[in-house]
Amino acid sequence: MPQPTETGHDLPPVPGSPDEPTRIPLAIEDWLTVIVMALLALITFANVIARYFTSQSFAWTEEFSIFLMIVLAMVAGSAAVARNANIRIEFFADSGSPARQRALARFGALMVFVLFALMAVLSGRTLYDDIRFGETSPGIGVPQWWYTVWLPVLSVAIAGRALGLFFRRGRQP
Repeated sequence: MPQPTETGHDLPPVPGSPDEPTRIPLAIEDWLTVIVMALLALITFANVIARYFTSQSFAWTEEFSIFLMIVLAMVAGSAAVARNANIRIEFFADSGSPARQRALARFGALMVFVLFALMAVLSGRTLYDDIRFGETSPGIGVPQWWYTVWLPVLSVAIAGRALGLFFRRGRQP
């Protein structure tokens, strides 16, 4: 819970403070973030070593690193939505009565849900097209759906986290 200051503004939650209880543990996003960051570091390090000793880089590292950065952004976005730490204009979101703040928080969560549900549908259509037309990735020629399958999956995860936040804010006194 945020701590109010002398001026009436709320301080952000202290890092390491316990998260709100959720049905699906937030540790999933936390561990996925750690794993993706570790993979990015290892791939980049291996590519630097290969370039240093052979003057050539691995062809697949740039394509795979871009994919991992997109996954990282989506996983971190899911954690941010679940923790209600997504970007907002605090002047509007944190001012007014508690009922107004709750209503704005619920409205924001509902809009995030709508956005990512729509993204899940549209990226699902892209995935279908990638599979149907046999698209391959431009860098290394693997099936493109290997990359695009994760966008609808992670969009559904973010939409689910937003829906959970919507209901949690509705239960607040």
